[in-house]
Amino acid sequence: THSEFTLDEGERVAFVLTWHPSHERRPRLVDPYEALESSVADWRRWARHCRYDGPHRDAVVRSLITLKALTYAPTGGIVAAPTTSLPERLGGVRNWDYRYCWLRDSTLALGALLTAGYQEEAEAWRNWLLRAVAGNPAALQIMYGVAGERRLPEAELPWLPGFAGSSPVRTGNGAVEQLQLDVYGEVMDSLSLARSAGLPTRPHMWSIQRALMDFLASAWRQPDQGLWEVRGGRRHFVHSKVMVWVAADRAVRTLEQHQETSGDLAGWRRLREEVHREVCEKGYDPERNTFTQSYGSRELDAALLLIPRVGFLPPDDPRVIGTVDAIRADLGHDGFLRRYDSEEDDDSVVDGLPGGEGAFLACSFWLVDALHLTGRPKEARELFERLVRVANDVGLLAEEYDPGADRQLGNFPQAFSHLGLVNSALTLFGTEEAG
Repeated sequence: THSEFTLDEGERVAFVLTWHPSHERRPRLVDPYEALESSVADWRRWARHCRYDGPHRDAVVRSLITLKALTYAPTGGIVAAPTTSLPERLGGVRNWDYRYCWLRDSTLALGALLTAGYQEEAEAWRNWLLRAVAGNPAALQIMYGVAGERRLPEAELPWLPGFAGSSPVRTGNGAVEQLQLDVYGEVMDSLSLARSAGLPTRPHMWSIQRALMDFLASAWRQPDQGLWEVRGGRRHFVHSKVMVWVAADRAVRTLEQHQETSGDLAGWRRLREEVHREVCEKGYDPERNTFTQSYGSRELDAALLLIPRVGFLPPDDPRVIGTVDAIRADLGHDGFLRRYDSEEDDDSVVDGLPGGEGAFLACSFWLVDALHLTGRPKEARELFERLVRVANDVGLLAEEYDPGADRQLGNFPQAFSHLGLVNSALTLFGTEEAG
């Protein structure tokens, strides 16, 4: 159906698009103008709950609204982005389907929602997480559908040209079948954070965590595909091992602080110590004073900026400061940050894909946090100001940014980027100016 009509200045026409299953009654008709006013009032009421009152509050609220809008209300699942196959480089092949819920977002999302004052949304996300990870820990996936769907087969749609000729267009995501050990750490960290924040515990929550730890204790020595879901073969990624340490650390802390829990305290302490020792021996380059992307490699990885944030080493440790400086020097992109070196002429590229990509916005926010934690607040604030200005006219951020062309790249809007903005604002200003 199509129609042609003309509007004069000041006139407006409303369209109401509805959908319903054929076996159910048609939804009631709504007055679109009343519905719009009601929706705006509801969002303003929701935004007033935000406890953050520091600089760039509008950007923080806009990011929180975006996270809320990316949430599937019936289950509480938060999708990474509502789009598929928007390219990480125009004309390139790094085009992925992000319309799913990643376990990796769990800790960042919970922390942002809880600190900003949105306990209901945090609890809904925690409950989705528990439903997703229940079952056999060996079968844990890194992502699920919004309703917990497990089968997300990747397929290419050759009849679609792609945005700006960037093909292929994909549906589904093959990374769902990868082993990524870091997600066990993210899940354990999230559930530990939820417990510490006073969210009501759920039946079987601790039994799920114990099962995850039992699996991880026997599986952590395996190489994996890592945080960045590389398609170029498994490695012993340092970030993955750090997050194994996080899982053991949070399990130990839970046992020490909550008498109603039980588990292998001595074994998990040994695991925590062994992983820490191995990472510091095999994942650290003493000649350059930096941790590396994987054991024995020379490549760097922006995910290593999270080492002080998760508590693996204190921010003032010389190895942490050296890692931050090395990453800035090696992965800097006009003041922003790439996640790792992905340029075509680099023989060391680990992701198995041709073509490069833009600066990764979430990683750039991690650099903000790392600079602040390592005693460089002025530099941290300057970078944060630049990142806030990357957002478009309605405050939305994509996955990546091309500083040279001044354009955003990748799926849009991106939860990971908005989580980075919120958490960096809370890191920089939260203790000083948040209510």
